Amino acid sequence: MDQIIQIAGAVAVLAAFVLAQFQVLRPRSVTYLALNLAGSAVLAVIALAGRDWGFVLLEGVWALVSGAGLIRVLTGANKDGRDAGKPV
Repeated sequence: MDQIIQIAGAVAVLAAFVLAQFQVLRPRSVTYLALNLAGSAVLAVIALAGRDWGFVLLEGVWALVSGAGLIRVLTGANKDGRDAGKPV
């Protein structure tokens, strides 16, 4: 069961990346950030349970940054005044 959850987390992160590369999703879209947050959070928890510290760091930071980006998009908070939905 752990392997299925792990694969689902990886698929979420990879799907976001692939869809952004093919310009289907914008890197600051809610869908992109939510996929990254969900996938990386799942992988971080699994890495923590396995004491895989390098992956805890990688996936934990990935989840935190994705979560912060998602909050910024959902609240409309942007320090530089740019539209959060438009690519840089």
